[in-house]
Amino acid sequence: MKLNTKLTLFNTISKLVIVVFFVALLPTLITKININYTDSKLIKQKEKVLQIVNTLGIGNYITDGESYGSYTLLKEEYISLDEVAPDQRMDTIQNERRIVEGDTIQYRILSHTFHVNKKNYLLEVGKSVDTLDDTSGPLQNIAFQVLVSMILLTILADQLYSNYVLRPLRLIIKTKLVGTKFPSFGSYRKIRTTTADFQHLDISIHRMIETLADKFQKEREFISNASHELMTPISILQSKIENMVDEEGIADDMKVRLLEMQKILNRLKSITKTLLLISQIENEQFIKEDTIPVKDLLVEVYEEISIRLEQKNVQLNIDVPDNWVLYHINKFLLFNLFFNLINNAIKYNHEGGSITINGTMDNKGLSINITDTGIGISEEDLPYIFNRFKKLKQSLQQDSFGLGLPIVRSIADFHQIKIEVTSVKNEGSVFKLIIPRNLVAH
Repeated sequence: MKLNTKLTLFNTISKLVIVVFFVALLPTLITKININYTDSKLIKQKEKVLQIVNTLGIGNYITDGESYGSYTLLKEEYISLDEVAPDQRMDTIQNERRIVEGDTIQYRILSHTFHVNKKNYLLEVGKSVDTLDDTSGPLQNIAFQVLVSMILLTILADQLYSNYVLRPLRLIIKTKLVGTKFPSFGSYRKIRTTTADFQHLDISIHRMIETLADKFQKEREFISNASHELMTPISILQSKIENMVDEEGIADDMKVRLLEMQKILNRLKSITKTLLLISQIENEQFIKEDTIPVKDLLVEVYEEISIRLEQKNVQLNIDVPDNWVLYHINKFLLFNLFFNLINNAIKYNHEGGSITINGTMDNKGLSINITDTGIGISEEDLPYIFNRFKKLKQSLQQDSFGLGLPIVRSIADFHQIKIEVTSVKNEGSVFKLIIPRNLVAH
C-alpha cells in the first residue's frame, strides 16, 4: 500500500472515530445546550418582569391579595406571581410538574422571591419540557450534517495536502529508483522540495547510486581486462600441451594427465570467453540492426544442437508461425540466448524427454515459451538461477559453472526482453520470454 494511501486511510478512520464519538455524545450535548438556552431565556423574562414591577408597581399584577397567572394557548409557557411567607427564599431553576386546567405538565421553572412594599412575592416563569425535546431532533440533524460536511472537507484537504507534501518523495522514487536503468544512471538532477527530510533522502540516494555505479564500472572493467589478459596465456598453454602430447616417447599415463590438463584449460577458456561476452553485452558493445524470422532463428539453433538432442533422445517441437519477424536485434546474441536455454533444457531433461517451443502474440508483444520435461528447479533455487557462478543443487554436470543463464539474462536485458520462470520439481520448467512489441512484426 502506498504511503499516501496509508495516510489518507488513517485520517479517514480517525475522523470516523471522532464522528462516532460525537454522535454518541450529541443527544446529551444538544439537551445541555437547550437547557442552557431555556434557562437564559427564563432569566431574561424574570428580569423583564422585575423591571415592570419596579416601574409600574406590583399592583400591575396583583390586586387585593389575589394571585397572578398567565399561560399560552398551548400551555407551553406560563408565568405566575403570588404573595408568600416573609421568610421564604427561592432563586432556583429546575424541572417540576404543574397542573394547568386539569393537565399535569412537566415544566422548566424559574422560581424567584423578591420584596415589594414590605411584602414577599414568589415569581415563577416556566417553559414546557416537551418544547425542549421538539427542538433537540432538528438540532441534532443539523449538527450531524455540519459535522459530516466538515469531515468530508477535511478528508479532501488532507488528501490534497498529502499529495502536495509527498510529491517530492514520489519524484525521487520515480526518477532515481524505478525510472533508472542500472547501472546507467545519468546525471544528477536535484528534486525541488522544501522538506528537509526529502532533501537529505535525495542527496543520500544520489551518493549511494554514484558509489554503486563506480563499483559496478570497476567490476566490468576488471572482468573485461582480466578476460582479455587470460586468453593469451591459456592459448599458449594449450599449444604447449598439444605439442607435448604429440611428442614421441611420452608415457601413456603422462599423456592421460596432459589430456586432463588440456580439458581443464578448455573449461577455463570457455569460462573466460563467457565472462568476456557478458562484459561486452553489459558495456553495450553490440549493435542491434539485424532482422530475422523467429522460426528461422530457432531452426538454426536446432541444427546447431541436434546432435545433443539425438544423444539424449530428446524431442524438440517448434510451434511458431513463419510470419513472426524480429527487428532491431542482434542475431548473434539472440542465437546464444535460445541456444543456452535449449541446451539447459536438454542437459537437465530425462532420457526420452521432450522440449516444446511455442508462442502467443498480444498487445504487450511476443511471448515465447520454452517448456521441458526435465528434473525441474527447486523452489529455494529458483530466485538465484540467474546469479553468476551459482551452482544449483540439481546440477549433475561437472562442467557447469552457472554462467549459461546469466548470459541469457544479460542478452535479454540488452534487448529489453522480460524473462519469467516457473518450475515444478521432477516435472519440468517453463522459461517465458516476453519480447517488446516494437521488436516484433507479423
